[in-house]
Amino acid sequence: MSTTSEVRRGDPVTTVLTWEVRPGHEREFERWTQGITRCARRFPGNEGVSWLRPEDGHRYHAVLRWSDAHRLTAWLESDERADWHERIDGVATELGGERQSTTGLETWFSLPGTTVRPPVRWKMVLTTFLGAFPCTLLVQWLVTPRTAAWPLPLRAAVFPVVLLPVLTYLIMPVLSRLLRRWLYPVPGH
Repeated sequence: MSTTSEVRRGDPVTTVLTWEVRPGHEREFERWTQGITRCARRFPGNEGVSWLRPEDGHRYHAVLRWSDAHRLTAWLESDERADWHERIDGVATELGGERQSTTGLETWFSLPGTTVRPPVRWKMVLTTFLGAFPCTLLVQWLVTPRTAAWPLPLRAAVFPVVLLPVLTYLIMPVLSRLLRRWLYPVPGH
């Protein structure tokens, strides 16, 4: 993982923010997340915000995707964000020491705000296969026949251009959430 300041200016960046919610204030916090998410999505460079809600405990994680580190920093230091933070005072606290940023696909398997080790490689390979296979099948069935006359480099480019964003933004976050207990088994259980 790298900090936002270590990421080159033009690289897309994903940042995970961790929040500790006071017991009994979960509903209020979740309403707040909807408002701050709408605000962030209107901010220049935002490419999406996802919230991970805890199964147990009171730590919530926001996964923010930005076009570059400069725009992410502009959001983090903005008056708009500061105004939203004032609204949640006494309900939840952002755990700034647990902020993580990355520019790679390792976010498919990292648990934000924790020191949990990534899953064993065979589980990551199997999970990635479960996500990639249906996409590959669809591309081969729907796209490949229509591009048969194209030059090889152009045909070859279609596959990663379609597959990588779909895996990164749609399929892998869902699979990682669905398979969380298998990917990250609790020791002793």
